[in-house]
Amino acid sequence: MSVLVYTEVSKGKIKKASLEAVNYAAAMATQMGTTTTAIIINSAEASLDDLGKAGANKVLQLTNSAVNTSDSQVMTRIINHAAEAENAQLIIFSNDLTAKAVAPRLAARLKAGYIAGAIAHPIMEGNAFTINKNVFSGKAIASCYTNSAKKIISLLPNTFPVQTTGTPVAPTSFEVPSEMLTSQIKVKEVKRESNELSLPEAELVVSAGRGMKGPENWGMVEELAKELGAATACSRPVSDIGWRPHHEHVGQTGLAIRPNLYIAIGISGAIQHLAGVNGSKTIVVINKDPEAPFFKSADYGIVGDAFEVVPKLIEAVKKFKAAHH
Repeated sequence: MSVLVYTEVSKGKIKKASLEAVNYAAAMATQMGTTTTAIIINSAEASLDDLGKAGANKVLQLTNSAVNTSDSQVMTRIINHAAEAENAQLIIFSNDLTAKAVAPRLAARLKAGYIAGAIAHPIMEGNAFTINKNVFSGKAIASCYTNSAKKIISLLPNTFPVQTTGTPVAPTSFEVPSEMLTSQIKVKEVKRESNELSLPEAELVVSAGRGMKGPENWGMVEELAKELGAATACSRPVSDIGWRPHHEHVGQTGLAIRPNLYIAIGISGAIQHLAGVNGSKTIVVINKDPEAPFFKSADYGIVGDAFEVVPKLIEAVKKFKAAHH
């Protein structure tokens, strides 16, 4: 018996959200008196040492170019096969696109209780788990209960700090029957986002809205992000009118993010936008309208013209970095 955790690589490194999931799985394994097994697919370009350091006792490495990771049915079969091989009673995901597509299918196959978007470790009473998760776009917390024999939990990203104090483990080659890889989906083209930092992974995010007046003014947003080592984002209207690419759109209908710092420039803060960012640890709002709704959710607010405030902020960051270099 073990706790199985699904992990992923991005740009040659284990995703931060995956390391959070391994930490969580290792903590659960300790409580359950068992071990932690991580599974990773087509990760040849990455070092897997961090999986062991994060708490994995065993790493299953599947290397097969025939695996279509875009096909949730294929991914469900693979993870189900790994769960059976490891006799996993608990399976952990990060609550990302893969989990949202795969975990419900896997739960149906395994007759497992599934709790998505956990924000805490469970309270365990015998075989029963009670786990907190956010509901109503983060405005309330629900306590979810399951006592099924097998359980699946997905974690809200950037909720649990990553600890890498364990010991690296050598990966074990993992194979699946070829019939499991049959896919009805054909990938014609893969386009990588141009951001150096992935928005869901970013701990610092600089975002802007229609207050920037046009795409030609985005240079200072990108410069501030570069100086801070942050990812860039935008509001939905900005992506809808083509000022910025759609993969930068954060909000209820875009990406939901939980960075440590979210700087919003020229964004009014409609409820749909807040739904995607209100999990941020610290929110800074820059807006010339003192009545902008976003100020009610801000930890820090600056009432002022972005075209005056942001250049001064960039200058201050540069001075700070120079003084502490």
